Amino acid sequence: MLKKIQYNSPVVLTFALVSLAALLAGQFTAGRSTSLLFSVYRAPLDNVFTWFRFLGHVLGHASYEHYISNMTLLLVIGPPLEERYGGKVLLECMAATALISGVVQFLLFPNAALLGASGVVFMMIILSSVSGASQGRIPLTLILVFAIYIGGELFTGLTQPDHVSQLTHIIGGTCGAIFGLLLRRGKT
Repeated sequence: MLKKIQYNSPVVLTFALVSLAALLAGQFTAGRSTSLLFSVYRAPLDNVFTWFRFLGHVLGHASYEHYISNMTLLLVIGPPLEERYGGKVLLECMAATALISGVVQFLLFPNAALLGASGVVFMMIILSSVSGASQGRIPLTLILVFAIYIGGELFTGLTQPDHVSQLTHIIGGTCGAIFGLLLRRGKT
């Protein structure tokens, strides 16, 4: 039976498993490991953990429900992207999205912490939509996905006090659009 199970999407599956390990470590340490390694917040730049958190925050999740909501979408959208672009390219897109959202969080929100993979998931949603575009044409699905997700996040960000996660979603979606266009340009 185990011979028939395929580790079909190494980057996406490893990301999901490492995120699960981070969640379990956080539960085991009463949140200390999550705060130390898997949340980005304003901290001294001479602290080595500050630099790790610029990327590591996407592996952390506040609860099992938070983890499941991100991983469900990641596990649905990620494997086709990994198959299309390759694991190395997808990992680079994920790391760039994490770094950009981590740095923005660090600079703009000194009194708040950010954790979770939703920025990476939003990047994948938009990247997936851009991937479906044929040369010289903009698919209606891309416009609708962008309007629904990014428009919804803009609306929520303007009408509710928590601007941190909405900005991360917008950054992720914007990264997905940029990466998609760059990857399409590289293929033509």
